[in-house]
Amino acid sequence: MRRPASLIALIALIATVALAAAGCGSGAAATPEADAGRTPVASNVLVERLDALDGAVSRWESAADLGTAWSAAETARNLVVGPDGPDYGDADGDGAIGGATDIGLLPGLGGEPGAASEAAGACVVRDVLGGDWSDPVERWAMLAAAIDAWRPTDNTFPSLPSHPQRVVGWATLALAADNLDTALEYAGHARLHVDISTRAGGDCR
Repeated sequence: MRRPASLIALIALIATVALAAAGCGSGAAATPEADAGRTPVASNVLVERLDALDGAVSRWESAADLGTAWSAAETARNLVVGPDGPDYGDADGDGAIGGATDIGLLPGLGGEPGAASEAAGACVVRDVLGGDWSDPVERWAMLAAAIDAWRPTDNTFPSLPSHPQRVVGWATLALAADNLDTALEYAGHARLHVDISTRAGGDCR
């Protein structure tokens, strides 16, 4: 029996709507327009890394001896630079790599991605990455120059736009410290920058 044209049109319309609904629920990538209004959130890897960095600096701050302070400072530095960044490894010479990781918080010297990325939002770009990393060699060279130029009467670390890089600076100084009081003083400075980085990875403004 021949169906009326109106019924055929109705069936076609229902089929079209069903296919469109299936496409929406199939996990297809959202359009840029749909993503434009979303607020980026930090990845679990970034949040976990910032938590680990916070823990390392807490151990550094509460160290009862210089060896413990060195170990915690080494851990903090390794968590930021990662195996593709500068000075990663067993800095305190105890035979173990504190904060051993497969990926740094910041990009590596060869542009290897870090746990922090632009996708995490403007606050992470501003405070954690400290701006553009299209030339990672230059960004790490800025840190090396700031460490070399640092003096007790001339703190060069505020010139670094990345707060985790400033943590690396204070950790590097702590690893060269020859007394606990000095290492603990540097931990206090690192704490300020860890707190700013943690806020950037969370609900920052």
